[in-house]
Amino acid sequence: MTKKQKARYIMDELNRLYPHPRIPLEHYSPFTFLVAVMLSAQCTDKRVNEVTPKLFAVADTPEKMAKLPREEIERIIRPCGLAPSKSANIKKMSESLCEKFGGEVPRTFEELESLAGVGHKTASVLMSQAFGVPAFPVDTHIHRLAKRWGLSSGKSVEETEKDLKKLFPKEAWHDLHLQLIYYGREHCKAHTCKTEQTLCPMCKALAGK
Repeated sequence: MTKKQKARYIMDELNRLYPHPRIPLEHYSPFTFLVAVMLSAQCTDKRVNEVTPKLFAVADTPEKMAKLPREEIERIIRPCGLAPSKSANIKKMSESLCEKFGGEVPRTFEELESLAGVGHKTASVLMSQAFGVPAFPVDTHIHRLAKRWGLSSGKSVEETEKDLKKLFPKEAWHDLHLQLIYYGREHCKAHTCKTEQTLCPMCKALAGK
């Protein structure tokens, strides 16, 4: 298969497996979504979803979060790991939203990436999932799958993002980002697909097995 043929097959299969992929992080506003995405770094979505209700019960707006002592944020989010740095970034980010953006989460990559703790991947997730702007965030699962399936060299997440954007139509990026994550978690994990006997269905099909 050519890369384009692989991309078409992958899209068809993922649409069959996950026709209506839902955002795994529970949230109810762009701000609560941003905080949840920041907490998800090196942490499972399940754990984030257990912690955020406690955090949002005391601070679910930039104004409330900015007023909350950093130590209190750290105490609540400790189960998510990296609590000292995450709590500092969440507080700084919230203060910036209040001071520079009128308490609203900005809707451009440049403005989002100017916030503490918000890199390109987090900004891409917000732009795509919260604001409906075409973006293709690449996490560890997507990076791994793209390399395994011969869609990208896998040298860097930046290169993988560029390669995938060329292969898949822009209108598919929103769902495809989530579908790839779900498939990577459920079927094509980091420790599987190492031998012919352990190939997942997608790896088998793309390898012509």
